[in-house]
Formats: sequence, structure tokens, C-alpha cells
Amino acid sequence: MGWIKRFGQRFESVVGRINSSVNRSIVGKHFKLEERKTCFTREIRAGTATFLTMAYILAVNASILTDSGGPCTVDDCFPVCNVPSIDPSQCHGRSINGTMLQLQKPGPECKFPPVNQGYANCLARTKKDLIVATASSALIGCFIMGMFANLPLALAPGMGTNAYFAYTVVGFHGSGSISYKGALAAVFIEGFVFLFLAVFGFRTKIAKMIPKPVRISTSAGIGLFLAFIGLQSNEGVGLVGYSSATLVTLAGCPAQYRASVAPVQTVNGVTTLMPDGDTSGDILCLKHRMESATLWLGIVGFVIISYAMMRKVKGGIIYGIVFVTVISWFRGTKVTYFPHTEQGDEMFNYFKKVVDVHKIQKTAGVLSFSEIHKGDFWQALVTFLYVDILDTTGTLYAMAKFAGYVDEQGNFEGQYYAFMSDASAIIIGSTLGTSPVTAFVESSAGIREGGRTGLTALTVAFYFFLAFFFTPLLASIPPWAVGPALVLVGVLMMKSVTEIDWENMKEGIPAFVTILLMPLTYSIAYGLIGGIGTFIALNLGDWAFLAYNHLNHRLHPHPLSISSTSSAASGNPAANANEKTIEANAMV
Repeated sequence: MGWIKRFGQRFESVVGRINSSVNRSIVGKHFKLEERKTCFTREIRAGTATFLTMAYILAVNASILTDSGGPCTVDDCFPVCNVPSIDPSQCHGRSINGTMLQLQKPGPECKFPPVNQGYANCLARTKKDLIVATASSALIGCFIMGMFANLPLALAPGMGTNAYFAYTVVGFHGSGSISYKGALAAVFIEGFVFLFLAVFGFRTKIAKMIPKPVRISTSAGIGLFLAFIGLQSNEGVGLVGYSSATLVTLAGCPAQYRASVAPVQTVNGVTTLMPDGDTSGDILCLKHRMESATLWLGIVGFVIISYAMMRKVKGGIIYGIVFVTVISWFRGTKVTYFPHTEQGDEMFNYFKKVVDVHKIQKTAGVLSFSEIHKGDFWQALVTFLYVDILDTTGTLYAMAKFAGYVDEQGNFEGQYYAFMSDASAIIIGSTLGTSPVTAFVESSAGIREGGRTGLTALTVAFYFFLAFFFTPLLASIPPWAVGPALVLVGVLMMKSVTEIDWENMKEGIPAFVTILLMPLTYSIAYGLIGGIGTFIALNLGDWAFLAYNHLNHRLHPHPLSISSTSSAASGNPAANANEKTIEANAMV
């Protein structure tokens, strides 16, 4: 064993010389390594830990945004035969009953199961594009944060805002209020507004204007929303499905026993799909509940990630996703992600490339301002801005405080450039096709490892650069591997409920409404509107009473009011208590 000890001593000696040289170099002085009592190798280790804990965003963000359909439309669907039972390649001449066969353009139903092959191909390309877009925006954000702010914080497209973007604004396969291109334009404008607020120092002030219970509960509501998504079949394990009686119920049946749900109308005995009806994506379980092999594989992944989180294993989310994904890559099994179908074969052929530098084809530069006149456009923009102000500002301060940088006034070194890094990344990310970028709370993993400078963030940026070359692997991660990660990210986001004063109903009720409405209405925006509206309704009486008193004292000054004021000012306990009670009730 002596040689192991000698090797260890030599290794430590080499590392020590490297750290000493870097500390004295221009790099060491720029990043203030000695001043912040850290070293080069420790920063590299911290950056590695941070990347391992947040690398799941590459697959998860691309999967969630692909659910919106991206830039794919009905025009991407292949023509179909006017007689549905006949394959398009055989659609010529006449049918057996004499009907003239001809190809025709499909309707919106081609975007929903059974998905038209042309639309499916477009979605596959979009997912690859979004992996590159996610890595690019994260790389840019981390680079600015590391090089200019000199902080050990990592950025990437945020969880929560990506769900709001995909499922509320754009909607599943484009069934929402505005198009994917319009939503990107909203994000683009929001990025510039965010940058303006950062440059002039308004971000913190605006964040403090949001009612406290709504501000605190937003994170928990988004966490439940993400967990709900992770339990469904579209982007998760498929544990939760549709019920005509109770809306949701236990599901988990194999894919061949799932059915889509669509609104229909019956006219003169003929049942047809409603013109503006939206078809679901295989959410109804016909039979064999809880018999899906992919569901149980996803549950195994959930247990792995949960155990790793319990033991505080760095990169625990990645380990669970990797385990489930690798098992799903074997063909010929019940859990394979590459079935022996035309689409499965195409996906498998791309997967076998392993290394491939994918060029963005569908999502870059497609943002459109044609929907800027719509109210839904501005609602989305304001919500993006609001969530980013709360999420990013809160995370930046929390991580800076965790690293020991925040002073008594609540400021920290590098905050000016830190606030501009995410805004810049949002603008660039929107031009590439992805949702808003935010600071990641997973940065705490790197800080816990001793990261104290921008070298940690630059290390994370380097890893995101390497991700460009492994798009085939990242594009082949199945939804039942991502679902458990979404549920457990929701667990992490629930921590904020401990900050709510549940004994004070004026705080507890708006907070609960905010949390409740987000998953149940499938909309972050509706949760925010409900929470803020409830807060206003519960405090309106106190505000009116306080305003009446102020107005009455101004219009009708009398000795009693002067006497009361004087007695309060002179220290009368009863008067002070009464005045403070009114103000507290009005300004909760």
C-alpha cells in the first residue's frame, strides 16, 4: 500500500503547484482566488458538482418545450388518403366500392394520436434543436455570470417558466392562446424589459411590490404543477390519467390500452370532431391499469433519485435519469424507447450516431411579433416577467447569501452584472427557440463544494459546450425517465411553504389559492391571478377603512384627532396599539 500513499502525496504536490501558479497568474487575480480563500482545482470540482445536479435540464427542458409542438404545424403533416383505411402510398384509382381515391391535406387531428408521421418527424427535429438551444443559452448565461459577475452561480432555462410556456401559453401541440413563434417574441421583449430593470436597479423594488404570500407560494405552486406533469403520460410516467367522472384517476396502463380524448358533436346522427376541439394525447386508460412496464421502470428511477437525495449524493437526479434511460435503450423489451416501427427505427438510427454536432434547423430565429396586438400575448409577457423577477432575483440573493457574500444592506459583490447575465441569456435564448433563462438553485451544490468565484460558472459553461456533441444521446431520453425528475424537482420547490404564516389567514388563504390553482387549472398564470385577487379581496376592507380615516382627518381636523395623535405620539400605549393594529391589518 506504500505506493498508493506515495502516489497520493505526489498528486497533492502537483495539484498544489498548479493552484499556486494559477493563484499568482492574471486568471487568479481576475477571479480573486486568494482573496476569496479558494483555489483553481476546487473551483473546477465545484463547477462539476453544479453541472451534475442541473444537467437534467438539457433533456427535461427540450422534452417539455417539444410538447408545445414548437414551430411544427399542420403543414408538416404528410397528405392522407380521403379513405382513411387506405395507405397514402396506395391512394390512387378507385376503392372497392367505387370511390375516387385522392390525397388530401389533413386537419388539426394529424397532430394528435395517432400522430401523422410528418408531424412526428418535425417534433423529433424540434427536440434536437431545443437541446442545442438549451445548452447554448445556458452556456451564454454561465459565461457572463462567471466572467463579469465573478460569482459561482449557474444559469439555464428555468423549470416552471418552461412549463408555463409549453402548456399554458402555447398549449399541448399548439392548442394554447398564442403560437410558439408568438410566445418566443413575448420572451424576447420580456428579456429586454428585464435588462432595462437590471441596468437601472429596479428589479428588487418590483419584487417587493408583489404580495408576500403570493410571492412565497409561487415556487410551491410551480413545484406541484411540475409534479403533476411528471405523473402524466405525455411527459412523465403515466401514473395519472383521465376520468369522465372525476377528471383524473389512476392510470398506468400499457400504451396499446391508452386512448385519446376529443370533444365531439352529433348532428343528424353523425358524430364528428368539433371544429375547435383539442385532442388529448393518450390520457384515457381503457383497461390493465398499473400494468405498464414503463411506469414501473419510472418508479424505480424515482426511488433511485429519492435515495440519492436522502443521502445528499451529488448528481442524484442525473443518476436516476441515466439508469432508466439506459434500460430503455435496449430494443425488443417492453420498456424500449425504440420500438420496431418506422418512427422507432428512425429514432434508433439517430441514436446510434452517439456523437453529432446538430445544427438548429426549426427553432432559431422564428419568433414572430404578428400576435403582439392580442391580450394573451401581453398576459404571457407580464407573467414571464413577474416569475423571472421573483425566481431569478430570489435565487441570486439566496445563493449569494449561502456563499457568504451578502452584506447588512442586502447587497453583494457582482450583483450588477449578475442581474444582467440572466436578462442577456433570455434575449439570446428566445432567438434560439427556448423559454426564459434563470439562476439555478442547484448552484448550491457547487458552493457547498467550495466554489466561490466565477471559475465555477465557467466550468459549468464548458460542460454545456461539450453537450453540443452528444445530441443523439440527449434526444433519446424517454419521458418515463424525465417524469420522476419532474416530481422530485417539485419536492425541492415545496420548501417555500414553511415561510408562510399559516396562522394568519390573510396570508394563508391567498398562498393556498395560488398553490392550488396552478396544477388544477394547468396554468401558472391563473394561479398568480387567483392568489393576487384573493389577497386584494381579503385586504380591501382594511385598505378602505385606512383610506377613510386619512381622508376624514384631512377634511375634518378636530381637537379629538389632534389629541389622539398627540397622545399616541407621546407614548400612550392604547393609542399606539390601536394605530399599529389598523396599519398592520391594512398592509399585511
